[in-house]
Amino acid sequence: MDPSSVLEGCPVVVAPDTYAVVTADGDVPGAFATVDDGRERTHVVPEARVDERAVTRTNPGWTLLTFDVVLPFELVGFLAAVASALAERDVAVFVLSAYSTDHVLVAEDDAESALAALSDLGCDVRRD
Repeated sequence: MDPSSVLEGCPVVVAPDTYAVVTADGDVPGAFATVDDGRERTHVVPEARVDERAVTRTNPGWTLLTFDVVLPFELVGFLAAVASALAERDVAVFVLSAYSTDHVLVAEDDAESALAALSDLGCDVRRD
């Protein structure tokens, strides 16, 4: 399966909140995602919900982009195509994959450039 066939018309939903990527020793209430790799626990949380007393490190100012389509496990190169298009515009990414879809966080300052790159790939950008 060619990733361009999935990207053409693929809905990309722009979340209305600004997010922070934080580390904490425990759970962070209201987190969009949590990754525990055994060495540290990383949370993606709406900035408005960050409790500075409960986190170890904070990296704020991220826009969440969700590819609102079920992606088959056998799809090869989807994130490579997305990351390459964003890299060509000098946009750094923080990527999260769920069971059936992918999410990309980009710096707020790079959001419009990222959305233009995704539109150029054929994505249908939508604001939540």
